[in-house]
Amino acid sequence: MPVHPTPRPGIMEISPYVGGRSTAEGHANTIKLSSNESALGPSPKAQAAYRALAAELHRYPDGGATALRTALGTLHDIEPERIVCGNGSDELLQLLAHAYAGPGDEVIHTRHGFLVYPLATLATGATPVVAPERDCTADVDAILGLVTERTRIVFLANPNNPTGTYIPQGELRRLWGGLPEHVVLVIDSAYAEFVTETDYDPGLELAGMAPNVVMTRTFSKAYGLAALRLGWAYAAPAIVDVLHRIRGPFNANAAALAAAHAALEDQEHVARARSLNETCRAALAARLAACGLAVVPSVCNFLLVRFPAKAGRDAAAADRFLSARGIVARRMEPYHLGDCLRITIGLEAETDEVGRALEAFMAAPAADEGSAP
Repeated sequence: MPVHPTPRPGIMEISPYVGGRSTAEGHANTIKLSSNESALGPSPKAQAAYRALAAELHRYPDGGATALRTALGTLHDIEPERIVCGNGSDELLQLLAHAYAGPGDEVIHTRHGFLVYPLATLATGATPVVAPERDCTADVDAILGLVTERTRIVFLANPNNPTGTYIPQGELRRLWGGLPEHVVLVIDSAYAEFVTETDYDPGLELAGMAPNVVMTRTFSKAYGLAALRLGWAYAAPAIVDVLHRIRGPFNANAAALAAAHAALEDQEHVARARSLNETCRAALAARLAACGLAVVPSVCNFLLVRFPAKAGRDAAAADRFLSARGIVARRMEPYHLGDCLRITIGLEAETDEVGRALEAFMAAPAADEGSAP
């Protein structure tokens, strides 16, 4: 028998991440509401900066992302030297797992937390530990109750994808205060720019004062630069030093850095995206609730919608119904939410279309078919 190289423990337990579908069969113009992309897309200033790099593609990018870190520091009133940029915030989450966890260690994430957390944990050989949630929201007491001497990292998406919920500042501080000093608290604030609640805290201040807290952010959501894969982390100098030691020397490409820098200078565009999202999310949530669907309260640019456990009325049937009309939502089985669909908030016309489609779905006679996908 041939002998094959053996991957390290944990690798073969990983189910590869599968993103949201981009097309609906038979429809040339799909309404894609499966990946939480910005409805408005990138700022015109970011597009112009991206195009301007066309003649410089033979040049390596600034490996230190100096200009972008300076701009982020100015915008958020934080120290640029404590910022690390990455190939999406996903890369930074992976780097943190590799830096601080390994075989014999444990990493905590919540039941419906972002799928990258257990994937990153398993890739290091560490053990994922799942904390139950309360009403699709992180439960601080449940997380703290699972901390042991083997715990190395707590991953917390705040607000959370795919539920759209968040814990307020007081609970975030209580979580950090209850952790041993050797545990790294990673606050994944990918959707922070969409949140308008006054008790929300993205974690900047905590990461600025605590030696064991990292806040991560992304340009993929409100800034509309998902295709360029750019994220950033803010942490104590010691953690920043570790990340610089293990990241790739040119892990953020020049076009992404230029477009992100220009996007930061167009905060009016971000404000428009946030305002549109607030209006359309509230309108869609009200319509879906009115036709009998359960909608998890969201502060993000998406809604988690729960469907009845009835053949022809369940999430699988709703997904087929929407796809037949050229609308692509996100199935939630990988997140242990098989009775739900996650629906991104699009433009006004797109939001109206998905609202009318689900109203029709709930009003139509239920088909005599099983609920299996």
